[in-house]
Amino acid sequence: MKVFKFGGASVKDAAGVKNVQNVLEKTGNGPKVIVISAMGKTTNALEIVIKDYLFEKEIPKSLEAVEETHFEILNELFEDTKASVFTKVNTLFTELKNFLQHNKSEQYDFVYDQVICYGELVSTTIVSEYLNSQNVNTNWVDAREFIKTDSVYRDAGVNWEETQEAIQRNLNLNKINITQGFIGSDPNNFTTTLGREGSDYTAAIFAYCLNAENVTIWKDVPGVLNADPRVFKDPELLQHISYEEAIELAFYGASVIHPKTLQPLQQKEIPLFVKPFLKPESEGTKVGKGALIFPEIPCFIVKNDLVLISLSTLDFSFMVEENISEIFRLFHEYQMKVDLIQNSAISFSVCVDNKFNQLEKLIQHLKARFKVSFVPGVSLFTIRHFNDEAIASLEEDKEILLKQLTHNTLQIVTRN
Repeated sequence: MKVFKFGGASVKDAAGVKNVQNVLEKTGNGPKVIVISAMGKTTNALEIVIKDYLFEKEIPKSLEAVEETHFEILNELFEDTKASVFTKVNTLFTELKNFLQHNKSEQYDFVYDQVICYGELVSTTIVSEYLNSQNVNTNWVDAREFIKTDSVYRDAGVNWEETQEAIQRNLNLNKINITQGFIGSDPNNFTTTLGREGSDYTAAIFAYCLNAENVTIWKDVPGVLNADPRVFKDPELLQHISYEEAIELAFYGASVIHPKTLQPLQQKEIPLFVKPFLKPESEGTKVGKGALIFPEIPCFIVKNDLVLISLSTLDFSFMVEENISEIFRLFHEYQMKVDLIQNSAISFSVCVDNKFNQLEKLIQHLKARFKVSFVPGVSLFTIRHFNDEAIASLEEDKEILLKQLTHNTLQIVTRN
């Protein structure tokens, strides 16, 4: 059993969907689990739908554009407009509209998960039906029947025991199974999501539960690069990365591999390949046992739109364990992801990701016990395996607010 994952960029249009068939032909049509994300920028578009819906309290017009985009792709893929796939996709959009009409909850995270999942449900339906039309026999399955989670909407935790039982008991291992990334269901059968970009994690969950031979993530890049080509010039391909190094890179924010993806694969030593979907025969990058990183070159990572918070005690006493434990309790309460920590005797600085938009509440709470200053909208740059040349190139023309150096990792916080 092999597990493939196709991201949104790889199925963004009709040509991308057709290329999935090309990848399968060149890699073999044996039994697989194929995890597919929402098409192109559909998740972003549905986030706008959710925002508009919660403001307008009715089905927003922004949903029409999402629907039109998918039917345009359908019209390019299927000559017969009476094909069953049109009815199936229309039914999914009708379900979504019914939810928006009858939903009583104003809880953003809950509404988000019930709406955002339709990007994946529609994309997998289209891909599965297209492959079937091309005599590639696939079995469409609803990931929510297999990935069982808690009820923490937008960042659900997996119930591994229930998930493994469901996958091993109900998945047809003799077919090419098409399923959705990113989504699961809670004990009440409401849809949950595994965190943004969680489709990689879905692939790892299925691989772990099935003891898969390997996992391949098909991307619009040659493999894992030592830097994001959208930010840094002339990035180089990393041919091999150890699980440990890949986890480090993911922790610091490397976007090619989702942070949660690697732990279940490492536990069972399941290799992970990252390959370009337009050149499926290329080697790409292998993540697995062996050398830490090859070639051993500096790796650059950047995370934008973070918040730098600086704290000190009101009476200038030491920042001791009691103070720090209270600070982290509040970070947990307000769902702040900590990306960097630096402390001295009387001060404590931290760079956090405010993805749940609770910064204002956190700051007010912190001010009750600490002197607080904060700078929103900062960038955090990280270099793994740095050298003097890499440091000089990164620091050039930047206003550095904080700098931290460890054995093989440099991090700087800069003002945008």
